[in-house]
Amino acid sequence: MAIKTIIFDLDDTLLFDQKSVKTAFEKTCEYAAAKRNVDPGELEEAVRSAARVLYESYPTYDYTVLIGINPFEGLWGTFDDPTPQFLQMKEIVPAYRAQAWTDGLAAVGVEDADLGAELGERFVEERKKSPFFYDDTFAVLDELKGKYQLVLLTNGAPSLQNLKLEITPEIVPYFDHIVISGDFGKGKPDASIFEFVMDKAQVTKDEAIMVGDNLMTDILGSSRVGMQNVWINREDKRKNPDIAPTYEVTSLTEFLQLLKAL
Repeated sequence: MAIKTIIFDLDDTLLFDQKSVKTAFEKTCEYAAAKRNVDPGELEEAVRSAARVLYESYPTYDYTVLIGINPFEGLWGTFDDPTPQFLQMKEIVPAYRAQAWTDGLAAVGVEDADLGAELGERFVEERKKSPFFYDDTFAVLDELKGKYQLVLLTNGAPSLQNLKLEITPEIVPYFDHIVISGDFGKGKPDASIFEFVMDKAQVTKDEAIMVGDNLMTDILGSSRVGMQNVWINREDKRKNPDIAPTYEVTSLTEFLQLLKAL
């Protein structure tokens, strides 16, 4: 059966989220280095490590796993969303940001809670100023728009994912439907969110294909409903013997070439 609908992941599939996070860390750590005698690279690694440890210690952690929210999104998200768990996160994250940066500073020999709090807020602003796309994102979307129904399926808090779309407004008009896991209540790889998308888009599993960079969410989840999928493996990541994508490519451009051959 011919493919009618293409379902795209957002982060690190269309948006170069890793680069955005890295840039925000670099700018914030360079600011810290100008104020105190610290190595920016060492501080970044220390804060990343501290953030992971703290993030996993909060009572909201299991919920963030369910929805698909990582520690570094917690460092700049507001979580102003209408569920008890998100409201709990909203209360937690200001202290989380400050503590992650304070603990990171301490790990490189600087005891300064005030600077930690300042860096936590500075990271938020730097992340907002650092949206990046892949070089071929818009060329591929231009080619697909009008020929296929396009759906955006992204894990995360609605407030944060919508903020990403607000600071990259050019991407929204390409999509017929946008589904955010935090609105639905479960994230990829849960089969139910893929079933919800198919119902919303009014397509069967044989009429749709999932395109994403993450084996554990995009590929595993779509496989659970029998949908074809394409793993975008730009960084030559290690394969998982238990999760086999239908197709594997190294770029969106290569996906477009594959699509034409199907």
